[in-house]
Amino acid sequence: MLGRRSPQRGLFEADTLYADFVGRESFYGWLASQRGELFPDVLFAALYKDGWGRPSVPPSLLATALVLQTYDGVSDEEATRRAAYDLQWKVALGVEVDARPFAKSTLQEFRAQLVVHEEQRKLFQASLTAAKRRGKLARHRKLKVALDTTPVLGRGAVKDTYTLLADGIVVLLRVLAAQAGVARGDRTAFSAWATQAGYGRYVGDVSLKGGAAIDWDDRAARERFLGEIVADADRLLEQARVRRGTLVAGSADDSALVEAAGLLSRVLCQDVERKETGPVIRAGTAPDRVVSVHDPQMRHGRKSAQKRFDGHKAAVAVDTDEQLITAVDVLAGNAPDDEDALALVEQTEQATGCAVAETDGDCAYGDGETRAAFAAAGRTLRAKVPTVRNGERFPKTAFTLDLAAGTCTCPGEQTTADLRPNGARRMFHFAPATCAACPLRAQCVAGAGGRTVTLHPQEALLQEARAFQASPAFAAVRRRRQTAEHRLARLVQLGIRQARYVGHPKTLFQLAMAAAVANLTLLAAADAAHAASAVALAVLGLLLLVLATLSAPLARMTRHWRRYAIDPVRASPYTPNMAGFRPDS
Repeated sequence: MLGRRSPQRGLFEADTLYADFVGRESFYGWLASQRGELFPDVLFAALYKDGWGRPSVPPSLLATALVLQTYDGVSDEEATRRAAYDLQWKVALGVEVDARPFAKSTLQEFRAQLVVHEEQRKLFQASLTAAKRRGKLARHRKLKVALDTTPVLGRGAVKDTYTLLADGIVVLLRVLAAQAGVARGDRTAFSAWATQAGYGRYVGDVSLKGGAAIDWDDRAARERFLGEIVADADRLLEQARVRRGTLVAGSADDSALVEAAGLLSRVLCQDVERKETGPVIRAGTAPDRVVSVHDPQMRHGRKSAQKRFDGHKAAVAVDTDEQLITAVDVLAGNAPDDEDALALVEQTEQATGCAVAETDGDCAYGDGETRAAFAAAGRTLRAKVPTVRNGERFPKTAFTLDLAAGTCTCPGEQTTADLRPNGARRMFHFAPATCAACPLRAQCVAGAGGRTVTLHPQEALLQEARAFQASPAFAAVRRRRQTAEHRLARLVQLGIRQARYVGHPKTLFQLAMAAAVANLTLLAAADAAHAASAVALAVLGLLLLVLATLSAPLARMTRHWRRYAIDPVRASPYTPNMAGFRPDS
């Protein structure tokens, strides 16, 4: 049942007693001032059932604890300890000094409820609601947002093919053992069951490779060892198929078995090539390869040609005027940066209630397909067009393409209208005789024929983008786009570079919490600056009032001084008449 906090603040609560000591202008003091407004208990009513059980720990308190945990970058156990003994946390939570407000399991269960109900962005949305109350996201505003991504290193262990197959076998063994009546978590019983089934070397105290007495420099020995693992995997998958025949299709047991068997089958297909001489490790890397059995949603990713990582990508949209993060999402590690671009813009409009007038991105968002998607949605995208290269010869951009006239002019000022289809695209052709006589041929054509120039399906959009990119107005776009990079740097400070949890949903929760804290710290700093300005204005007003009060007597005194300073003889009514006095009389 939903527990609620009283709107009445107690005399013995930490924020009442020690807010000044901790600092009302600090983030902890600011959170204390937002009690009942930032995370009202009713915001989380859908996670609880009325009339069932005792009232819970108020979710407003647990939500604040999650914010503090992200802000300070601490574990669940440390968060529980700080809530019990740290004065800053007690002020922010608004609890009594001697209170222990929640147990570690209570905090974990609240987080799990948010993830299970797909409410990972709920606290992030609350930060945007707070920004709306301060007028930073007024409905009449037309937003300009910047998009960007950054790698998130996955939590699952990345292992070689031998160990990856062994882990997949163990995952399927655990499901079969549980359905055979082996208690979950009973390691001794599970090991005995697996050993009896003929899979003892996968569940022993020594790792599979550590217990293999082979010469790892001997290729034939390695392949024999791999063949034994593949044979065990095939035999176990056959047992899983037989077991499925006894289950109700679509039941919980059937779904668990399908998931575990599917994971093992995928690892086999992606990493092992079956030849007549036996299975061997597949050369190269399979597309969309699963890199960890413990986190199957991790992928091999590249931020650049040299920078490789294993995990996910955090994607954000940022309001370039207020620097507020307006949308977040987690992409697969091998996904292109622009995969979720349009969805982030739509998420921004839904979360803020403001229309997005312009979207800025780097060259990862500048391809023709992304521009076409934005154009079809009636949206403006500003992003650098990826550079076109052609080795040491003239690139395509050195040619003038007139799409309306259907002509192409080369750097040698030769024009062709010979436009032919080339699969899904079209291609301009220059006559071989024209290119043979051109003095620039060595810089343009490699073969014996004439030069060809291929048109992109979105060539018109790319031409328009290149023209804007060459204009002075593009400098403002480049400056605005840096806002997203700055906000990503703040998120990295808050710990998103390394995933704390396994799986996409929990990684999304981590990203959304970091974005919420990034927004809240901005709002806290703005409130502190506003309060300081208000104090300064109040002091100035008081000084003006004092001056106005003293101005009348000061004016009278000034007039009186001026009167007798001009006529010193009249400085006193008792001054004697000296008109008839002579010194020699």
